[in-house]
Amino acid sequence: MTKKTRDQVEVFEEVLQDSQDKKYVLRLYVAGSTPRSMDAILAIKKICEEHLKGRYELEVIDLYQQPTLARGEQIVAVPTLVKKLPLPLRKFIGNMGDVDRILVGLDLKPRDEVKPEHDKT
Repeated sequence: MTKKTRDQVEVFEEVLQDSQDKKYVLRLYVAGSTPRSMDAILAIKKICEEHLKGRYELEVIDLYQQPTLARGEQIVAVPTLVKKLPLPLRKFIGNMGDVDRILVGLDLKPRDEVKPEHDKT
């Protein structure tokens, strides 16, 4: 193995370790206990347990019970998932069942591994 290749491997391993140590702070905004809200909660909990086990904090906020929080976070539609940490802040609106979209947005999966929507079977 050349020195350059060895250096690249070391850098890759450091980046991989850093990404595995990151703590994710997520907020999921829903509206009541509708089927859509329940589906979103279950989908996000499943993603977190499968891909972030032990290194995430998920807060579920029902905007019917805490409507003022929608204004502060500029929530215009529900369900909305907000990734507070690690930076950059990101928002996901709508279908939380699109696992690939969520994983790419959380930087847990490279974009080039996701098939375009029309190619999925």
